Amino acid sequence: MQEIELTHLECSDCPIRHRAVCARCDTQELDQLEEMKYYRTFEAGQTIAWTGDKLDFVATMVSGIATLSQTLEDGRTQMVGLLLPSDFMGRPGREMASYDVTATTDVVMCCFRRRPFEDLMRNTPHIAQRLLEMTLDELDAAREWMLLLGRKTAREKIASLLAIIARRNASINLGRAGGRMEFDLPLTREAMADYLGLTLETVSRQVSALKREGVIELAGKRHVSVPDFDRLMLETGDDTDGGIPV
Repeated sequence: MQEIELTHLECSDCPIRHRAVCARCDTQELDQLEEMKYYRTFEAGQTIAWTGDKLDFVATMVSGIATLSQTLEDGRTQMVGLLLPSDFMGRPGREMASYDVTATTDVVMCCFRRRPFEDLMRNTPHIAQRLLEMTLDELDAAREWMLLLGRKTAREKIASLLAIIARRNASINLGRAGGRMEFDLPLTREAMADYLGLTLETVSRQVSALKREGVIELAGKRHVSVPDFDRLMLETGDDTDGGIPV
């Protein structure tokens, strides 16, 4: 199955520009990016890149969710990260993909040809500074995720993942995290179990418990409502009501 190129979208109409690598670009810099960019879409389940693939582009996630995973020599696979809207895929100066990248929902990516983008980054402080900020944010998130995987209970892991997705959804839509929030869960429960290092049964049990206690509401398989975001945040800390230790 081949990726499908989209018709051109002006930067001024981009729904995630305020968070993307081009967020601080001036008009001249945006014009330069326009000359090197193109759009691709990937269907849910489609592989965007395999580990070791030579990539001739870097990209910003415009919509949808993708997973980053690594496969061990014995065939075991571990999900190591998520690409959410406005996240940056690829690394300037490195041509090879470091992870398997798979679309978990339908994905739209704004792609930039690698060499022109690298040249522009060297000559454009706004892009280099923004990419540095995004890289440091990603490092902070990775450290927080180490804490989550190593020390948190199953209940706290589920609540933390829901809170991350809810906050990003609010940010993309220029809202704030708080009060009642709604979003579509981009991962199946099987994928959540893989990502969080839990069993499918534990994920289902904890999601059901959060629903039963009114922390979340579910509509269909994927739509999640959070009546009180502050209450959900309380569930991401030390568990005091019998959460299942990991």
